[in-house]
Amino acid sequence: MNLAEKFAYMASGQAYNDLDTELVAARDRATEKTDAINATINPTEKERLLRELMGTVGQAPFVNPNFRVEFGRNIHVGDDFYANYDCVLLDGAPITIGNHVLFGPKVGLYTSNHLFDATERLRGGCVARSITIGDQCWLAANVTVLPGVTVGARTIIGAGSVVTHDIPANVIAAGNPCRVIRPVTAADRTGFTGKQFKLGSD
Repeated sequence: MNLAEKFAYMASGQAYNDLDTELVAARDRATEKTDAINATINPTEKERLLRELMGTVGQAPFVNPNFRVEFGRNIHVGDDFYANYDCVLLDGAPITIGNHVLFGPKVGLYTSNHLFDATERLRGGCVARSITIGDQCWLAANVTVLPGVTVGARTIIGAGSVVTHDIPANVIAAGNPCRVIRPVTAADRTGFTGKQFKLGSD
């Protein structure tokens, strides 16, 4: 079984050997690539390296250091993806992130989990389930997203939340476990236009 076949097998939700030598080597390559991404402040070079690392990348991605992934190739991000400091994406199964998504500091998306039986765990037993983050979501600082979760478009996940199950679109959700607090409504608009820092008469 080649590496692509192993990733397809992992994405199916079946238990796999996390200690497989090809997987270990693929993690090492991802570490080398994220080291290079974290070492540059040049946005053009950072974008080039992100495109080499990830499965698919939309327009204008940006990540702050220290950005980490498990493999990289199973991550798919849309346009204008932004990850603040210390983001971790463990992509044993696919991670799909929509357009205009914002991650606060120390956000972690974890598709993989060790098996519960101690003997199987010692043998490297893991299982992975895909994570999907919809368009225009904001995950605030220290949010943790667990395997198999989908977060709907335009939803905000409050700081420190642990997202254990699907969250619908257009809501504010927070907590451990994360739960819906209220919908996002027109009353949340402040009148901000993006021009508030302009000086002078214009």
